[in-house]
Formats: sequence, C-alpha cells, structure tokens
Amino acid sequence: MRIDGRVVTDPARDVDERNQVEVDGARVTPERLEYHVVHKPAGVVSTAHDPEGRPKVTDMVDSAARLYPVGRLDVDSTGLVLLTNDGELANRLMHPRYGVPRTYRARVAGTPSRRSLNALRTGVDLEDGRTHPASVSVRSPTGRESVLEITVREGRNRMVRRMLEAVGHPVRSLERVAFGPLELGRLRPGDARKVRPHELEELRRGAGLEDRAGAGAASWDNPRP
Repeated sequence: MRIDGRVVTDPARDVDERNQVEVDGARVTPERLEYHVVHKPAGVVSTAHDPEGRPKVTDMVDSAARLYPVGRLDVDSTGLVLLTNDGELANRLMHPRYGVPRTYRARVAGTPSRRSLNALRTGVDLEDGRTHPASVSVRSPTGRESVLEITVREGRNRMVRRMLEAVGHPVRSLERVAFGPLELGRLRPGDARKVRPHELEELRRGAGLEDRAGAGAASWDNPRP
C-alpha cells in the first residue's frame, strides 16, 4: 500500500480524504459520505439487515452507499432516524459522552401526576440502572390518555417506553420528533430528505468533530422541553 506515494506497512495508519491511497497500483477512491433523515413508519425495522425479511429503514433511501441507522427505534415506534455511512460521526453521536438529546412524543395511558413527572425529571430506576434526568411536559391531558413530550440524552434499548411504564403510564404510541439539531417537521411517514449543511455542521460540532467546538463540546445545551 502507498499513501501519498510512500510505501506504508502499518495497517492501522489513519488516512482521510486529503490522502492519495494506492493498493496494488490502483488508486482507492473513498466512498462519498451521505446523511439522510427518514421518517420511519411502524412495522419497519431500524437495521441495515433483517433475517426475517421485514421492511428496513435503509430501504427508504435510494442510494448505492452502505447506509446505517444512527439511533434506532423499535419496530412499533415511528419517527426520525438518521442514516449515514459516516462511521466516525455515527459512533460519536451514540456515545454517552456527548449526550445527544432525543425528543419523543408519547401517547400514554392516563395523566401523569406531579410525582410521576418529577420521577422522570430526576431519574427512574430500571433493571439496567437509573436513567439520567429527562425533560418532560404534558401536551394534551384528557384523563384516559395524555400526550407527553420527553427529551432524553441516553440511547438505551426501549428506554422511553420502560421509563413511562415504570411510573405507571404505559406507552400507546411513540414517535421520535428530534435527534440533536435534526427535526422531523413535516416529513411524512416513509419519506426521506438529505441533512442540510447547517444541520450537519451542528451535528459534527456537538460530536466534537469541529476544532472551534473543542473536544466533547455540545451544541444542545437547551433542548426542547
């Protein structure tokens, strides 16, 4: 292997798009990085491969790139999923160190009491440990059901569903409406759009990939309630 015309024998040598890499005399062209926001419907799995043959979230984008979901949703949940082939950014966005906020709209049984809301806001004891404090507000209380908007900064499996069940309000439906600076907005179920340049810049800055942000700096100090 040659990098910028020099023979390199270290397989762990880091390269980026500025380097010219050759293997067996042929130049290696890096895969173009892509970033897409999709609105996952219910019944679609948040994986790039499913042995059961179910519809996959990666099927929702027409691309030759090997895209992977960032911030998965369970098959019954709907809403925003980020698809990308940028492995470095994806890993950082999912790392607890960076605390990327994820905002959900949950329709739950009953109307949470002040005690239940305080529990969500201070931390709920689950089987895999206590949750970090969440930001939560009641949008549409009707007595039999309520719509909550809840923002968390962790990515545990089915965590929002488990938190709400733990305080006595099982989820009837769950939709992710925001992930970091990305918002679902008016994107319809099954549709996709490309991440806008300013959104990508904010994602990278929040993940510590921009010099001006500094290592570990976050851009989401005031997530939506």
